[in-house]
Amino acid sequence: MKKTLILAAALFGTLSLQTNAQSMFEKPEDAIEYRKATFQLIRYQIGDMGDMLKGKIPFDAKRFQQRADSAATLSNMPWEAFTADSQKGDTGALPAIWSDRATFDKKAEQFAKYAQALAVAAQSGDKKEIGPAFRNWAKGCKDCHKSFKD
Repeated sequence: MKKTLILAAALFGTLSLQTNAQSMFEKPEDAIEYRKATFQLIRYQIGDMGDMLKGKIPFDAKRFQQRADSAATLSNMPWEAFTADSQKGDTGALPAIWSDRATFDKKAEQFAKYAQALAVAAQSGDKKEIGPAFRNWAKGCKDCHKSFKD
């Protein structure tokens, strides 16, 4: 009985989050603004970590970890803002997002997984371990842009 209640509570929580995400944006412009802001924050994380790995700025393991942790959180955020009514407007999102939603969602999920793996790799503080994880995450970003961004 206790397991059933826990499972029911978890399911209700998931459904509540989905409903809240869907109703979170009053206007399509709000969804577009939200995802643009999230992607801008992601861009900042990737730029700072990339500069550290390229030697443009000194590598700081603590700072890198902070950026990787932020990237892991942010990499889950923009997808809820690709609402059906936000296809038009001031956006670089291509119509393929909505016409091939399954592929888009798969790439978004992979991008978020790469970010999680990067955050784990960053815990080592070892650039040899961090580098491949960072490249995967950056590749995940580029893969989506190729098909779904103007």
